[in-house]
Amino acid sequence: MSGPADVERMIEALLFAAAEPLDAADLAARLPHGADIEAGLQALSARYAGAGVELACVAGRWRFQTAADLAFLMTREREEPRRLSRAAQETLAIIAYHQPVTRADIESVRGVQASRGTLDTLLELGMVRMRGRRRSPGRPVTYGTTDAFLEHYGLAGLADLPGAGEMRAAGLLDLDFPADFAAPDPTRALEDEDPLEDDDAPRFHQDFLETEDGAPRGS
Repeated sequence: MSGPADVERMIEALLFAAAEPLDAADLAARLPHGADIEAGLQALSARYAGAGVELACVAGRWRFQTAADLAFLMTREREEPRRLSRAAQETLAIIAYHQPVTRADIESVRGVQASRGTLDTLLELGMVRMRGRRRSPGRPVTYGTTDAFLEHYGLAGLADLPGAGEMRAAGLLDLDFPADFAAPDPTRALEDEDPLEDDDAPRFHQDFLETEDGAPRGS
C-alpha cells in the first residue's frame, strides 16, 4: 500500500487535474485500495495554508482555489458574473434560510407577489432547484438551494450559512428578517414533503411564449 506521502501527492495531482471539485468517493475510486484519503487531505490543507493557492472544501467536495486575498489579481481575466436583481437576491436569501419553501412562503416573507421570472432566473442559473411537493392543499412545489449556490458563496454546507448581518454585508440580504432568523438544518427529516414526479421539471419562460389557445407563438 502507498505511504502517506504518496497518497498526498496522488490527491494533489488529481485535484489539480480535475475539471470540477472532487469528493472523497471520487478520490477513493482513483487511489489505491486502503489509501487514507482524510489524512492526505488534511496534510495537503496544512501544506497549502497561506499559499497563493489553497485547498478548500465546498459543498462536500475538494478543490484548489486562489487565496481570497489575491482575488484582485484575477479580476481582469475572469468573466463578469451575471448580476442578480434585488428581487432575485431577496428570493434567494429567503430560499436559503427557509428551505424547503414554496412560492407562497416567499411571497409571505417578502410581502409582494413572487415573479415567475425571478424564480426562473434562479433555476436557470442553477442556484435553486425544485425539491418536492408539500403535503398540503394543492401540493405546492417546494424550492431549495443547490451545490452551485454553496460553491458560489464558498460554503461547505448549509450549516455554514452566515448570520443575517454577514449576509447583508455581502449584498445577499437586504430584508429586515426577524431576530430568530436562522439557517436551516440540512439533516432535518422532511415529513411533509413528497419527491417530485417525472413531469415536475421546471418550464422556465415557456408560459410566456404561448398564445391564449395554448399553441406556441409563431406556429
